[in-house]
Amino acid sequence: CQAALAAKYPHAGGDVLLRLDHELKVIGKLGYAGYFLIVADFIQASRRMGVRVGPGRGSASGSIVSYLMGITAIEPLSRGLLFERFLNPERVSPPDIDVDFADQGREKVIQYVVEKYGRERVAQIMAFGRMAARAAVRDVGRALDYSYGEVDALAKQVPLEPDMTLERALEQNPDLKAMAAEPRAARLLQVARNLEGLARHASTHAAGVVIGVGPLIDEVPLSLGSDKDAGRGVVTQYDMARLERVGQ
Repeated sequence: CQAALAAKYPHAGGDVLLRLDHELKVIGKLGYAGYFLIVADFIQASRRMGVRVGPGRGSASGSIVSYLMGITAIEPLSRGLLFERFLNPERVSPPDIDVDFADQGREKVIQYVVEKYGRERVAQIMAFGRMAARAAVRDVGRALDYSYGEVDALAKQVPLEPDMTLERALEQNPDLKAMAAEPRAARLLQVARNLEGLARHASTHAAGVVIGVGPLIDEVPLSLGSDKDAGRGVVTQYDMARLERVGQ
């Protein structure tokens, strides 16, 4: 950060130096210096490789450390952006730096991280597709050998809204509630409600990567990527939320 001051703040005043000193102390105290260095490194590597990377977005843009390290391209002080929205010692939560890479070059950046930190320490993150309300009705209907017409009629009564559940659908749609009075429909909906929200299939997160202090096999269960993920190698069997809880 000190090395970048002359180029990015050629006439740095006391406000710049005070802000930088404050941020560096907070980052160091909370133990996130390594995180910033790693993110800055693969962003710089992506630029060297000609992979397009965004200028930064979200709360990380409020950090002068992010700006000086080239993580973001947005000068925060002149825009009144607050560091505390990104990292606050009073409400400690892991810093979240959103980095956007072009789809065409993303694999190059992931491969760079693998080569730099070691294949045994780097993996992509598994994501789980969950059984949503309509999908649960259709899957259960097929498993119970109901006719397509029966299943389709019920499924179409489930509103297409984010986070819709069968319980809410029954409350909101009188037609679906009336159909549920019929024994066959009631059975299908009851089984579907029991399965709703369960993991239906696993896939690889589009860009989520975890780097371990040591070999990941010592910390989390791992799996080989499927054929469609050829070249992506190893993936964790935990999703992002569970990885956070084991400290990776």
